[in-house]
Amino acid sequence: MPFEYEEQGPLRHRHFFTADIPAHGDAVEGRVPLMGNSDVVLYVARPTEAMSYWYKHSAGDDVLFIHDGTGILETQYGNLRYRPGDYLVIPTGVIWRLLPDEGSEQRMLVIESIGHIDPPKRYLNNYGQFLEHSPYCERDIRPPDELIPHDEVGEFEVRVKSRGMITRAIYHHHPLDVVAWDGHLWPYAFNIEDFEPITGRVHQPPPVHQTFDGPGFVVCSFVPRLFDYHPQAIPAPYNHSNVDSDEVLYYVEGDFMSRKGIKRASVTVHPNGIPHGPHPGTYEGSIGKKETLELAVMVDTFRPLQIARMTQDTEDLNYPFSWVNH
Repeated sequence: MPFEYEEQGPLRHRHFFTADIPAHGDAVEGRVPLMGNSDVVLYVARPTEAMSYWYKHSAGDDVLFIHDGTGILETQYGNLRYRPGDYLVIPTGVIWRLLPDEGSEQRMLVIESIGHIDPPKRYLNNYGQFLEHSPYCERDIRPPDELIPHDEVGEFEVRVKSRGMITRAIYHHHPLDVVAWDGHLWPYAFNIEDFEPITGRVHQPPPVHQTFDGPGFVVCSFVPRLFDYHPQAIPAPYNHSNVDSDEVLYYVEGDFMSRKGIKRASVTVHPNGIPHGPHPGTYEGSIGKKETLELAVMVDTFRPLQIARMTQDTEDLNYPFSWVNH
């Protein structure tokens, strides 16, 4: 899975049409790297087959955002059915594989963390319970719900990712041959449609969309919601500069009010240091609108991102000039 980053050039906004990336492989071998840094790597995948082996990430947690497709996440904690819109949060050390349903077209965004991914601490009390103002709670989290016993012997392949490499191990017993488990890390699903948006009379800042907290980055969910409802509010977000972070948006569904030329599965990157905002005309066009029906996943990183060379064939080279009003 090694890949190369492109050389750093002048700061510019980027747009990639990841919908055009060919479907191939499984949920790990079929990953196409988009960008990353020392804290997190982002991939997209369109797997066409089930994993014939099991996988364990030993350097951090994985989040698979399921854009399209249904199937089973199989782990030593049991099976978990997934559906479109699910964030599959897989803690480090979990042995797993993805088994898509037959005939189900798959598409996913993969967030590979170097460290742990948790709910934001401001959503939790001192005992780890979700507070009432949190945009989601324990009832929205789906753990594995089907435990299938295994006692087979033979040769079972487990691939372990650590130190930037994958080691292939062959187990004599089935890797999911467990009786019970003890601890506080376990895989779960949370669906983006269960995220309750926080709205206000005037524009709410990005932290209201935060869903997960990672080491050196955050994950946010943009979901259908009411626009600002002050009589003089302008729903489109104002032009701004990212002071502390690079901003990555993965567009899932809907009409993206502030952007033109965006397609389903588009990925935009707005680096810190240069401003960005609504495209010309969208600011004025938002006046009087009551709601948005968009779905998008945002990843903000607090260290600069490097772009993978493999994404260059999917780039919209005109995107940096899309703010020019002809």
